[in-house]
Amino acid sequence: MKRVKIAELKSQLSKHLRAVEAGAEIEVTDRNRPIARIIPVRVGEAPVEIIPARIRLEKIRKRRVKPARWPVEAVELLLEDRRKR
Repeated sequence: MKRVKIAELKSQLSKHLRAVEAGAEIEVTDRNRPIARIIPVRVGEAPVEIIPARIRLEKIRKRRVKPARWPVEAVELLLEDRRKR
């Protein structure tokens, strides 16, 4: 699989899309971190099924959710995750 930086993808989009059309897979990176993958469409593959929401957003928009009551604060989890990067 070929890795391509965002800037290169933007500047040579047609070239990369032709390669994908020919069967190549491209991994798009941002500062050497993978963020997306471009793969060819498979002919005959079932289309994506869109399932409508069971409840309209207007009905639940003002609903308030109870606090999670986790033994750790969300900010601590966020900082721990950022330290791992």
